[in-house]
Amino acid sequence: MKKFPWEQAMEIGLGRLRLAPQDFWRMTLAELAAAARGAGLAQVQVSAIRRAELEALTRRFPD
Repeated sequence: MKKFPWEQAMEIGLGRLRLAPQDFWRMTLAELAAAARGAGLAQVQVSAIRRAELEALTRRFPD
């Protein structure tokens, strides 16, 4: 599984879009991607997660 580029996402959301931290962390990845595209910052594609990847994440982060 590829590591998600959180540093780049935070640079876009907090730096370029100037979102408040609480707003950034409440967004879904699809919302962040749409905001970045709308601002002309990225050609972000959001792809579906595979079932096995989702199950691995829920085991790793059970909350």
